[in-house]
Amino acid sequence: MDKKLLSILVCPVSKAPLEYNKDKQELVCRASGLAYPIRDGIPVMLETEARHLDADEKLRDSGK
Repeated sequence: MDKKLLSILVCPVSKAPLEYNKDKQELVCRASGLAYPIRDGIPVMLETEARHLDADEKLRDSGK
């Protein structure tokens, strides 16, 4: 994930910063509890495509 792109992207729901999870190829927003998929190198920043984090994931390190 391009660090410059990551620095300007925010969660479309909460407007909070995102964390890159390399293992799952997702952009994680702890504030909204959503994880946005990265498909073919492109972040899919749609709430309808996002996965809800479970309680453990909200507390865990993102696996950078």
